[in-house]
Amino acid sequence: MTLATTATQVPVRVDDDKCIAHKGCTVCVDVCPLDVLAIDIVKGKAYMAFDECWYCLPCEQDCPTGAITVDIPYLLR
Repeated sequence: MTLATTATQVPVRVDDDKCIAHKGCTVCVDVCPLDVLAIDIVKGKAYMAFDECWYCLPCEQDCPTGAITVDIPYLLR
């Protein structure tokens, strides 16, 4: 599994201002079928730990605050 090293490499972007993982929310992590999302314990925010996204969108659709955005490549739209 490829490690996501920079934010520009990953298709799932998390808006840190909207993310409420520090309050105990783990919805995006729980609904991801590949377990590629994780919670940064230090920052208390969600992030994409592995770049293996299937673009299935439950993380974006189920996020209660709209903090998740999935950038679907043009050829898959």
